[in-house]
Amino acid sequence: MSITDDVGAPWLNSSSMSSAVSVEFSQKDGPIILDGGLATELEAQGLRLQGDPLWSARVLHSNPQAIRDAHYRFLLSGADVITTATYQASLEGFIRHLDMTSELATELLMSGVHLAKETVKQFVSENKPIERKNPMVAGSVGPYGAFLHNGSEYSGAYADEMSIEELKAWHRPQISCLAAAGADVIALETIPSIKEAEALVELLREFPNSKAWLAFSCKDRKCISDGSLFTEAVQIANRSKQLIAVGVNCCSPSLVKPLLDSAKALQSPDLCWVVYPNSGEEWDADHGWKTSGKTSITELGLEWMKQGAGLIGGCCRIGPAHIEELQKHLRGSHLSQASLV
Repeated sequence: MSITDDVGAPWLNSSSMSSAVSVEFSQKDGPIILDGGLATELEAQGLRLQGDPLWSARVLHSNPQAIRDAHYRFLLSGADVITTATYQASLEGFIRHLDMTSELATELLMSGVHLAKETVKQFVSENKPIERKNPMVAGSVGPYGAFLHNGSEYSGAYADEMSIEELKAWHRPQISCLAAAGADVIALETIPSIKEAEALVELLREFPNSKAWLAFSCKDRKCISDGSLFTEAVQIANRSKQLIAVGVNCCSPSLVKPLLDSAKALQSPDLCWVVYPNSGEEWDADHGWKTSGKTSITELGLEWMKQGAGLIGGCCRIGPAHIEELQKHLRGSHLSQASLV
């Protein structure tokens, strides 16, 4: 029996997956709690990732146990979903920076899912969570700009020079590996441009048994990073029958509510919001994170839930302690509201 068969999430592997993670599901059982920043947690344990063109994906090769440990800490914190260390992973990147064959690069990328699945299996075995569904594994797919390692993942400028077919060709090997390895859902995340979103939605059709969420990086209260309106991005997501959620990640928490409000009229009963922003701190390329401006996502999470967010978590600078606080607050609030019905 495979790990997927043993401890996977059948409620997310079935054809009813999209409705199961819809706004209706979140209102019934509370939001699905995502994990936080995997790289943040790895760095908190002493690993040095900044400046590495592979970022946390290198740790799949250099220290896979550190990834298992980070996943486990997020599961202990109450996360329903752990996200693979493949955001900045690609076959080309592994071949170039780790001097390996395409076959080994394929195995390494797939190992991101295998490590996460093994960690879920261990967690369920050791903790036997009675009132929790078995956690899910989201296979992370970052934008092409993450491979370029030049900050363009937050502008999407590269998309101006690429066709949709070229973008599809770039992403195809990564999605293929994650799907083949048994990811419960594909996380298409930190997408900065409309064109790349169109490419990913088209490409997803080549993997008809896979479900995904689509999360955009955003520059302000109305626009994604390339300057396109968030409403345009949501309209692209609404074309897909394989997406379970659309939303935002890796942005300031203060942007989430106005962005979701701007697209309120476009909400679909089969497509909930997915929300996992940063801590609110700003990144400086020369000096690292500026600790001022940090915002608690816990209180804001209640507002996002009321807006229809069915999947809520954190991104950069959000660790297990933040996720534990978030899930206790959201689940407690949901139970209190449910008792009044």
